[in-house]
Amino acid sequence: MRQLLASGERNKKLRERAELLRTFLETTDFKRLRSESEKHLVEGRMVKFMDYFEGGVTKYDMEVSLEI
Repeated sequence: MRQLLASGERNKKLRERAELLRTFLETTDFKRLRSESEKHLVEGRMVKFMDYFEGGVTKYDMEVSLEI
């Protein structure tokens, strides 16, 4: 967000990323994300969620690595 504010209206990519983050935070069911990832975290694995827009809707992929 600092980069976006510092760049003003010049950086379209940063604006798109900020909009994606805002939408993700407002619409995501974090209880469901936690339930999907918890079993992997308990096993000591690292979990990442990558969010993206598809058809105007925020979606995500979950990536699980073998170790933290």
